[in-house]
Amino acid sequence: MLIRALADCEEFIAGDHTRLRELLHPDKQPLDLRYSLAHATVAPGETSTPHALTTSEVYYILQGKGQMHIGEEVATVKPGDAIYIPPEAHQYIENIGTEPLIFLCIVDPAWQARDEIVFEAE
Repeated sequence: MLIRALADCEEFIAGDHTRLRELLHPDKQPLDLRYSLAHATVAPGETSTPHALTTSEVYYILQGKGQMHIGEEVATVKPGDAIYIPPEAHQYIENIGTEPLIFLCIVDPAWQARDEIVFEAE
């Protein structure tokens, strides 16, 4: 059995400038997984850097209020919302609330640096 406590996962700044903690990744634990699972935080007033992945991604909002940008589409997101981000979609999320925007990121197949393109901030 593998149980990963969020507090035991090292926090780092991801390529899109979100604060990230990887909970599960098949390259880092002896797991038979296709996907990776990470916990992300965007501070109030902050925005992740526009980026795209060659893989699909899902955000699941845990806390806060945000505005999700995927291509030309923009939508307000809140706790309990799951957002599907198709492969190669130009995307970013901004925190439009007063508390940290916290969400889970599921990337399938598992996130790899070579699969991500980070664009100039908008």
